[in-house]
Amino acid sequence: MQNVEQTALTESADPPESDEIAESVRNAGISGAGGAGFPSYVKWEALDDVQYLMVNHQESEPNFYGDKWLLQNRAEKLAPFLEVLSERFVDTIVIGAKAKDRNVWMTEFEATTNATTYGPDELPIDVERESGIVIAYTDDKFQYGMEQVLLSTAAGTTVGGDNVPTDHGWIVHNTESLYNVSRALVDDDPVTHKLVHVGLDVPQHRFLLAPIGTPASTLLEAAGTSLEEASDKVVLEGGPGWCFEIDDDLDEFSVTKATNGLLLATPETVEANTRGEDRVDLLGVDDWDERRHETEPSTIRPDRVRIPLITNPAYEGLVQPSAPIVLKGESVSVGERIADPAADGISIAQHASIDGTVTDVTETEIVIERE
Repeated sequence: MQNVEQTALTESADPPESDEIAESVRNAGISGAGGAGFPSYVKWEALDDVQYLMVNHQESEPNFYGDKWLLQNRAEKLAPFLEVLSERFVDTIVIGAKAKDRNVWMTEFEATTNATTYGPDELPIDVERESGIVIAYTDDKFQYGMEQVLLSTAAGTTVGGDNVPTDHGWIVHNTESLYNVSRALVDDDPVTHKLVHVGLDVPQHRFLLAPIGTPASTLLEAAGTSLEEASDKVVLEGGPGWCFEIDDDLDEFSVTKATNGLLLATPETVEANTRGEDRVDLLGVDDWDERRHETEPSTIRPDRVRIPLITNPAYEGLVQPSAPIVLKGESVSVGERIADPAADGISIAQHASIDGTVTDVTETEIVIERE
């Protein structure tokens, strides 16, 4: 949808159809950035049947700042986009944020949007009586980062059983995912980078803007360590409260569109803090607030990326791998499409995240090396 800016954001133009919006999100290669990695366009296919948008801005993981930084520093882009959505496509947009983050992280966005605000004691709000942009400030509870809990707490909507939020009139995105949607619909920009935190048993916590496909070695080097030095540690993907041990060899790991954190911990720490379904909860093993950490991202430039054709392998079978459209030896540029959505089933496009040469194309990934 090359002319989205003339349609969705121009008062005199007719808004695009929901299937056009969903197709643009699909072609931009957007998937859930909060850790699940499910293709986001599926939610937008239900746009005609929803009335509300929930922005999950909880970011409950300690020392994680991706969503907070985006809403504060990209308010001039996100605010107009949300205003258009509320005027043309949904009745109400609710930003579910933590009250403790309000003074430090939310003042710029509040001023830009002139949003209606509610405190923890005023929740849940009555969304049927609201319109436009609303900020629902919650108490500081880790569980509020789960979309079903946040919907219940902030808006009184209960999602249970096999239902999903769209069955109840809601599209739910975390802030980074929604920011990617705004870039796709306004600027026709695809997803090429991911905000990633590297922490715990590393010399320096890092908050990084990493090209999709960045290898673990590059992330660890940015945090002051190496693959060899990490060999006696367990590497986990996710945040301190909700992470999982990486099954593959560390030298095979690369950043996906769902990677928000890479943590190192001792085997003893992981064993003592493993919960059901192999989830590791490290919230109690450290005084996270006292640990030195970065709150603004730095961009890294890996020499090589391995871009997966399915963002989350757990969805294999439900989500179809993207279909490569480049060959080994071809030169590509950042943002250039290198794989189309599969002809059948749920699937998204993939794009080059660095300038370079394609050095391998397999059934699972496309490898690009910087020239």
